Amino acid sequence: MALAVLAIIGGFALLVWSADRFVEGAAATAQHAGMPSLLIGMVVVGFGTSAPEMVVSAMAALDGKPDIALGNALGSNIANTGLILGITALIAPIAVHSKIVRRELPLLLTIGVLAGVLLWDNALTRIESLLLLAGFFGLIGWSIFAALGSRDDVLATEMEQELAARSMPLGRALFWLAAGLILLIVSSRILVWGAVDIAQALGVSDLIIGLTIIALGTSLPELAASVIAARKGEHDIAIGNVVGSNMFNLLAVIGIAGVIAPMQSVAAEVLSRDWPTMMAMTIALFVMAYGFRGAGRINRVEGLLLLASYLAYIAYLIISLTRAAG
Repeated sequence: MALAVLAIIGGFALLVWSADRFVEGAAATAQHAGMPSLLIGMVVVGFGTSAPEMVVSAMAALDGKPDIALGNALGSNIANTGLILGITALIAPIAVHSKIVRRELPLLLTIGVLAGVLLWDNALTRIESLLLLAGFFGLIGWSIFAALGSRDDVLATEMEQELAARSMPLGRALFWLAAGLILLIVSSRILVWGAVDIAQALGVSDLIIGLTIIALGTSLPELAASVIAARKGEHDIAIGNVVGSNMFNLLAVIGIAGVIAPMQSVAAEVLSRDWPTMMAMTIALFVMAYGFRGAGRINRVEGLLLLASYLAYIAYLIISLTRAAG
């Protein structure tokens, strides 16, 4: 048990560090290749910040633990919206000026509904998982099209400033791209082993472990990125990181896990508790950030509501576990 706890702590630390190195290496490599700043932000950085969830879920599925992967995806989205945007808005209210981010918000809602429809029969087949992956590649295509057609978007300006501050030689960028990916895989393997061991020792389901410990850990890169961006006044990067990551989680994280290990029996709680919580937070995010009469804005009061919702959800999970154990 003690070794498993150390594995989780060490795995998280290595995961967050390697994810940051991977994203920086990938972004700098793309910049050297002449890729537009907005495209780097939407595709390269967006993919990179979701890499921890993707790798962890793939490892869990390979270990025959697809419930961890599903819990990781849904739990990460709940943490991204409630915890990360809640804390970020409390530190610095988030103004949404980017037209691209505003277009992504209804798209995120649609993808959330699609995921719920596919899970409605408490199962996820390989064909349904391939459908999610097809949606993921479609999202990448749309992102490329949107980025190339919106070079004057506010998000492009913010990304140019961020890339300029993190520039590095091509050789170093390639090194961190490769090393970051390898360390991501290693740290994910360590993390999944520790989480499974603790779940078995405590008699906790794989789903709960995925929704809580693993989801929180894999969301740490987004937390750091969004808080730092908001403090710099890069509000559209702060919210864009979360919206992009949430879409990638639903399409790629669940899709990859389902292709590797189809989910024959999804826990009933997913549709009665976790998916509705995620959708409620997504709808709240849409209402707050879309800006029906101009620029959207998540103020401190709304940030506090998002954070309180996340804490209430975690408290409910803990109380449910306590009652089940008693």
